[in-house]
Amino acid sequence: MADAASSEDSNDVEKLYEYGERLNEAKDKSQNVEDYEKIIKATTSSSIKARQLAAQLIPRFFKFFPGLSDPAVDAHLDLCEAEELGIRVQAIRGLPLFCKDTPEHLSKIVDILAQLLTAEENVERDAVHKALLSLLRQDVKASLTALFKHIESVDEPITDENLRERTLIFIRDKVFPLKAELLKPQEQMERHITDLIKKSLQDVTGAEFKMFMDFLISLSIFGEKAPPERVQELIEIIEGQADLDAQFSVSDGDHVDRLISCLYMALPFFMRGASNSKFLNYLNKHIFPVFDKLPEERKVDLLKNLAECSPYTTPQDSRQIFPSVVQLLKKYMPRRKTGEEMNFTYVECLLYTFHHIAYKAPNATNSLCGYKIVTGQPSDRLGEDFSEHYKDFTERLSCVEDLARATMKKLTQGMAEHNKAMATAKTEEAKASIKTQKQNATTGLRTCNNILAMTQPLHSKSPSFIGDKRINLSWKEAVKPSPPSTTSTTAGGKRQVGASNGSNNYNASKRGRGGAGSMQQHQLVNRAFEGLSYGGRGGARGSRGRGWGRRGRGRGVW
Repeated sequence: MADAASSEDSNDVEKLYEYGERLNEAKDKSQNVEDYEKIIKATTSSSIKARQLAAQLIPRFFKFFPGLSDPAVDAHLDLCEAEELGIRVQAIRGLPLFCKDTPEHLSKIVDILAQLLTAEENVERDAVHKALLSLLRQDVKASLTALFKHIESVDEPITDENLRERTLIFIRDKVFPLKAELLKPQEQMERHITDLIKKSLQDVTGAEFKMFMDFLISLSIFGEKAPPERVQELIEIIEGQADLDAQFSVSDGDHVDRLISCLYMALPFFMRGASNSKFLNYLNKHIFPVFDKLPEERKVDLLKNLAECSPYTTPQDSRQIFPSVVQLLKKYMPRRKTGEEMNFTYVECLLYTFHHIAYKAPNATNSLCGYKIVTGQPSDRLGEDFSEHYKDFTERLSCVEDLARATMKKLTQGMAEHNKAMATAKTEEAKASIKTQKQNATTGLRTCNNILAMTQPLHSKSPSFIGDKRINLSWKEAVKPSPPSTTSTTAGGKRQVGASNGSNNYNASKRGRGGAGSMQQHQLVNRAFEGLSYGGRGGARGSRGRGWGRRGRGRGVW
């Protein structure tokens, strides 16, 4: 019986070779319809070798028999789903050949290959990857369009999350690294993939959003030489993801995460000239009034982001948010020593923000802090008496300075103790613990130095506000010192120079309040963006459950 089966298999293979040879030799291959029909029929053969050979021959002669295109493709797809791995791999390798001379089939074949990305066997998935890359090189625009249909969910719901996941991974790992080769003509194709990405952003996780943004930033159309409107386009994408047109609920932790993470992502574009107005107006209207109700770690991230974007704020927006910033500053700068501990990181962030927005709108400080800044505008309000405000504000500054100096003394003493402890430490674990404590103390000293540098000029009745980059925020990496700027000077003699900056928060209160070394810079952003990998997605899921955790989706950008 086995010999008979083997003989039958051999006979099927020989016949297929005959059909193939006749088709090769025929000048008008369309006359050999019967041979091609028999090749298609061989896909149902019991012979594995016959079906593998059919998987080679069907796409090779496909273009000569347009009348048989549907049954040919259907038969070939059956081979892609065969039980035998060898047949599946051979059939997958043949799929791009259907499009070589008949490009009208390309979108359909890309769609089929995308569905095969869920294959579990490595060799099979590798064949799918190579086939897709072959089609991308043939027609990148049509191929990308077909691929992205498995990611976006604007027109119809995504029903297979595993397929969507695998498609995203393929684009991230195989397409994005080859952008220089694939995206030609460059500007046209970069614009096309940008439009596809923007459509897909209506329903993404934080990790996916960061992946797409990192890719967009790498495109030449958004490069360093990009015009302002292109940079603003990136900001608008981030604004859409931050959901800045939505009503805000402080209990919606997902929206809080997304908002703060997006503001952090937007910082490089503010530096390149994009407007931060929409973010600041949203913070002023929705977030500052309920700031007390935010979780502590969200507060510190928000204030750090606010400080970093404040140098790029317009005079109009500076004037608008100034009352809220002063109110928060007074809340965290005690008027007198009461025994309560002060959050130095909050005060550093708010003082930095205060200086930069006051530099843009100096006479806004008159009615709120009692200063006497003369700009010649009615808003100077020089005829009114705000001396009580000045007294209150400067008393708070003095109290903060006393606390900062006292804390610096303790930290300096502690550094000596840490050095002694390090010399006697026996284990690597003990040394690592002492090293962390020293880093925290160093960051604390930087924070206090910064605070003193920013409070000292504010004691003048007509202070000059710091509007340059003299102050290195304590969590930022150290930068080389630049020559003194002539655009802004501090009042009352030389400004105390802050130490080089570190990366941790420092807080003289409890560690749970964003305290010494308990939280690396922008941990929130790392949490929001973690986890696009083969196995699963970051964040909990709902019926439309992508998003940044619980909630789902950001507003679209179209």
